[in-house]
Amino acid sequence: MKKKKITVIGSVNMDLITTTSTRPKVGETVLGEGFTTIPGGKGANQAVAAARLGADVTFIGCVGQDVFGQELRENFANEGITFCEANLATERHTGIASITISSQDNSIIVVPGANKEVTPSNIEKFASVITESDFILLQLEIPLETVEHVIKMASQKGTPLIVNPAPYQALSKESLEKATYLTPNEHEKKQLNVTELMKDKLVVTKGSQGVSFWEQQRYITISSYQVDVVDTTGAGDAFNGALAVALSEGSSLKDACQFASAVGAITVTKLGAQSGMPNRSEVKAFLKQYEAKK
Repeated sequence: MKKKKITVIGSVNMDLITTTSTRPKVGETVLGEGFTTIPGGKGANQAVAAARLGADVTFIGCVGQDVFGQELRENFANEGITFCEANLATERHTGIASITISSQDNSIIVVPGANKEVTPSNIEKFASVITESDFILLQLEIPLETVEHVIKMASQKGTPLIVNPAPYQALSKESLEKATYLTPNEHEKKQLNVTELMKDKLVVTKGSQGVSFWEQQRYITISSYQVDVVDTTGAGDAFNGALAVALSEGSSLKDACQFASAVGAITVTKLGAQSGMPNRSEVKAFLKQYEAKK
């Protein structure tokens, strides 16, 4: 099968990960157990997830001229992802995410930095790359005007598009209507201004409770895969990247959600977002093993 072309427009950060058994209270200092830096950013994570599953991935984003920026460029190259830089001359620092992991969960502070350079004017030179894709992936860690600009571009060309509305920002009704799929979690779904006519666009991720979508006049829920959780960072990004791959290959929405759920489950069994994302053979082995246990 020819590789499907997936274009991701979004954020790329360096994740600064601290693990601790005790999450500090305000004003408190505690000793942590570990620290590491891992490439991240919701957009970059989704791009890596799709690339490892066999797609031909282009990522449109921006990093700074610092050490983190160079490391992230090299990471894209190592993953076989074409990196189109929105602004090669930016003076902003590379985006970072400060992540604290404790009790199998995480809290995150994101400082966007160069991600703010992913503007409509800076990505216009990649318009043909975007609209000639088999699928487009968007998130909300870049300027909202850029997200809405890409949605409009895709709609005009009939290019299918997934919008992962995270972290939540209020999208216009026009943009919501033009998106092919919206993939909020339960909290984001409550904030989205979706109408009854948009229900068939929704794919709602529920963590350990699975994923729900609207089909044949009812919500269908696919149960999550039960695994030993190490780090939930990037699980949603893995799901979105996998969903785009499966849908671009012609899978039904139900089968695509099942596949994406398996990819998300595998991801949380390892530390870090991208470092835990599986390739296609790992997913096949996981599903085969899971079926054998039934």
